[in-house]
Amino acid sequence: MTAAEVYRRTITLLGGEKWLAALLSATGVAIAVVQLAEPVLFGRMVDSLAKGSDAFSLIATWAAFGLFGIFASAITAVSSDRLAHRARLAAMASAYSRAITLPISYHAAKGTGSVVRAILAGTDALFGLWLGILREQLTALAGILMLIPTAISIDPRMAAILAVLGVIYLAINILVIRKTREGQAQVESHSGKLYGRVGDVLGNVTVVQSYSRFAREMQAMRQMSASLLAAQYPVLTWWGLLTVLTRAAATVTMVVIFAAGAILAQRGEITVGEIVSFGAFAGLMVGQLDRLSNFVGMVFRSTPVIRSYFELIDAPAEVIDTPDAQSLAGPVLGRVEYRNVTYRFPASDQGVFDLSFDALPGQTIALVGPTGSGKTTTLALLQRLRQPDQGAILVDGSDIADVKLSSLRDNIAVVFQEAGLFNRSIAENIRVGRPDASDAEVEQAARLAEAHRFILRKPGGYEFIIGERGNALSGGERQRIAIARAVLKNAPILILDEATSALDPATEAKIKRAIDKLRANRTTLIIAHRLSTVASADQILVLDGGCIVERGTFHELAKQDGLFAQLVREGQIVEPKAD
Repeated sequence: MTAAEVYRRTITLLGGEKWLAALLSATGVAIAVVQLAEPVLFGRMVDSLAKGSDAFSLIATWAAFGLFGIFASAITAVSSDRLAHRARLAAMASAYSRAITLPISYHAAKGTGSVVRAILAGTDALFGLWLGILREQLTALAGILMLIPTAISIDPRMAAILAVLGVIYLAINILVIRKTREGQAQVESHSGKLYGRVGDVLGNVTVVQSYSRFAREMQAMRQMSASLLAAQYPVLTWWGLLTVLTRAAATVTMVVIFAAGAILAQRGEITVGEIVSFGAFAGLMVGQLDRLSNFVGMVFRSTPVIRSYFELIDAPAEVIDTPDAQSLAGPVLGRVEYRNVTYRFPASDQGVFDLSFDALPGQTIALVGPTGSGKTTTLALLQRLRQPDQGAILVDGSDIADVKLSSLRDNIAVVFQEAGLFNRSIAENIRVGRPDASDAEVEQAARLAEAHRFILRKPGGYEFIIGERGNALSGGERQRIAIARAVLKNAPILILDEATSALDPATEAKIKRAIDKLRANRTTLIIAHRLSTVASADQILVLDGGCIVERGTFHELAKQDGLFAQLVREGQIVEPKAD
């Protein structure tokens, strides 16, 4: 995306309030007229005073223009600020909405820090551009475009001096932009890596502390900061040089204006008032050119950041609703069918291949196998977190590719290996399953998940704030909150993804009782390595290399000399004790 395309898209984001933006633009032009009129009136007033003529009418006109300019500038500044703030928040909401709907693969590739930077830094840069355009830049540009013909109408020779100043400004800006284009791209690249590193470390601060990596992480941060500064210093030097050169050009121009004016005045070819007007023109033009120059610099420096924002907005979603997508016809029974389903990860030979199995309403299907065998991917396809390359998955006979995502996911409850808790109260975390649930329903879900007792022991009970990712809770407590969430959702299809993998035996027994209650009358698909919760599964699917290599009940598979029996012998699967 070129800088021009970035700038065009930036402007189009104001389309929701285009009439206000147009009005503010017109007001900016009116302010430019006032600013241009003041030097002309001032010069004429000087000539009138020098001749001893009545200058009060000019003074009154000048005062009227000045008051109008002050009033219009105040209104424009306030309205532009408010419009830019509204547009910024709308752009942030749009990017946020996009980010949380993009596939996990996108976030894994970009990193949380880079995505957050694209949203926050990108919208900050958009705000700066909008505010600059509406508040100052249109006025500055209109002022310069009108100043030259006005100056020519007074004296073409003096106007030529001002034109030369404009050409010098333009040439210097083009030079600096060319010299810093590549460097600015490197700056943004290093900034993105730095933000990504910060997000990565803060998201794993427990690991950093446990493994005493403070010194190493700080050293890595210093090295990345040094790389950023090494890329940034040359860019800053050129922009600093731009300020020096333009200021020098402005000073020389002002001197030349008065020197040329003095010569022409001696010849009687120009009046003192006109010289004064041209001095004011020069000051006005320098100010406007400085604003435009600074704005161009800001646009150029902001372009990589805004480009990252638009790349986030334009990132393709792996899974979207089809135009004619329908909701699942209720009541949903929960029959799940995989028909020759294949999914291969991009640029990889890994995935799942030719999966076919049925899960009847109320049945429990367990998926087991070595790490990387495709268990999680299999169930991610059911949730449409990924889209099959071949085959189809049906729920109650409807191909989920033709079902609205919201309808599909409303009928699936998931308990993840990582509980997936928010830094909110316990009640709010449980209500993720059903936001409109009453306090009594939340408590009942917690009781069924064997969580009510420990919740009451927390300060504030159900209003206890559990910290980021639930760090204020133990592993078993986090998992029981996640189960309570699934209980409250009361969906006909239940997915348990390693739900008891990190629990001690006593806690696992409580979780098993909670899961047994949760599984009642639901189609349940379970992933687990510790199979105390899946021993009674109606069918166990053994996956290896993304394929189903064995299927049957626990005891059927344990008696065979296959992969499942091998996992049992190696202790990766614990055979349940007989009752």
